[in-house]
Amino acid sequence: MPNLDRRRFLRDAAATTALVSAGGLAATSATPAQAAPPAAAPAPTTRRSGAVSFRWWGTAGWRVDIGNRTVLVDPYLSRIDTGLFTGPFNQAAKLTVRADVIDPRVDRATTVLVTHTHWDHFMDVPYIAGRTGARVFGTLTAYHLGLAYGVPSGQLNAVRGGEVLDFGDHTIEVVGSLHSRNASYSVAFPGVRVSPPPLPATIADLPEGDTLGYLLRVDGGPSVYFTGASDVAERNLTGLAPDVAMVAMQSATTTGDYLPRLLAGLGYPKVVVPVHYDNFETPLQNPPVVAPADRTRLNEMIAAIRRISPRSRVLVPEYETAYRF
Repeated sequence: MPNLDRRRFLRDAAATTALVSAGGLAATSATPAQAAPPAAAPAPTTRRSGAVSFRWWGTAGWRVDIGNRTVLVDPYLSRIDTGLFTGPFNQAAKLTVRADVIDPRVDRATTVLVTHTHWDHFMDVPYIAGRTGARVFGTLTAYHLGLAYGVPSGQLNAVRGGEVLDFGDHTIEVVGSLHSRNASYSVAFPGVRVSPPPLPATIADLPEGDTLGYLLRVDGGPSVYFTGASDVAERNLTGLAPDVAMVAMQSATTTGDYLPRLLAGLGYPKVVVPVHYDNFETPLQNPPVVAPADRTRLNEMIAAIRRISPRSRVLVPEYETAYRF
């Protein structure tokens, strides 16, 4: 297969995060943004969670600590070099899980949410599931890939959109979504897995496998929507109305009205967090490395959010910063 230019490839995936309280946003570090109006007080609840924190792990990855539980979204920490940012792109790059990077950060996990199964979203998930015993939710492709890696079937949960999963002090609603399309109107590594394949060896062995979004609602806390790619089936967003939306940055313009449709479908969240804007093949250290072209796109995205949803606050996250309410 021919080499692919990075702008035509996968950078049209992403995610985002931040925290909201009744009074707004609190964080140890954030890019100054347009002020948002005071948020309404949360509805009374009979259950109360402990402290909640959100930490961005680059790409579309998040660690969410809710009391004594930890939810991971698209945890990709190995950040291997495929040439995607420097060229030439190597579709035969070996899947090399870096336990030395993962282990210090993943001391526990109860739930792992997978938006889709490209390597920069799924590659580290089987190792993390084995290390922590976490329950993994994802598409049928994620389920079969997990089996191929030897993850016990009892830890794997296939979902497709519409499910509302109750974990006591928080719920997770699964939302059917779409993956970004590149400049050729195609999806990188398309395909699904309807049965367990041979053990994946290269990044090309991990197809997109359909795409999901997730809405996390914390009792007495924020509701947060996670995306993993920059396209949207806005009709599936009706009624979600999250406080916070983690929004993947768009790198190609082939998806029409991406931000207007997404923000309108979500009811113009109080806080919008751009994700998937970083060079995810560099070490996880601040400040995030951002390619010049991606920096331009990020600035354009921020300006567009403020124009489309002027009452929203824009938070540009840094790695491993704890955003709390």
